[in-house]
Amino acid sequence: MERSPDEQAIEKIDYAKDQVIGAISETMDLYGVTPSVGKLYATMYFKGRMNLDEMREELEMSKPSMSTSVRKLQEIDMVKKTFQRGSRKHTYMAEKDFFRSFMSFYCKMWEREVKMNMEAIYEADFYLKEVMEDQYCSQEMRDEANEYYQMLESSKIYYHWLERLVESIRNESIFDFLPKHE
Repeated sequence: MERSPDEQAIEKIDYAKDQVIGAISETMDLYGVTPSVGKLYATMYFKGRMNLDEMREELEMSKPSMSTSVRKLQEIDMVKKTFQRGSRKHTYMAEKDFFRSFMSFYCKMWEREVKMNMEAIYEADFYLKEVMEDQYCSQEMRDEANEYYQMLESSKIYYHWLERLVESIRNESIFDFLPKHE
């Protein structure tokens, strides 16, 4: 028996969604999540608002595992908790604006990188300056400390640039230089 055009269309649509869900789940490691968490995000992207029971049923995962996955997606701003009138179950919706997801996630990561490394550099600077200014140390030790100090000074250029990059993303001025095309 031949399938109707709508049945054929459903099959093609499901295939198309499965291709995108598979690709998204495989590339979500960039955001620090496992492929199964990526599959959850991609499924929610297509399904819209879902509660934990619906997610568990759709993906055949345990409720605790599903809850942990949703929490991870919330932490990286890929999923938001939503309010659904008349329901006591928590519902969640995937962030569909990929620009917003990219901006939120990478800005957080880059800000963390800048903060941690600049704190370490400023602390290291203190000790290196002590050695460089200590007249009782050999010239060789003072030169070595100076060499490391200069290396760290050069690295600050990168971290200050990264701060400006984050700011340009947050205030969206980056789109003046690299516009979104429709």
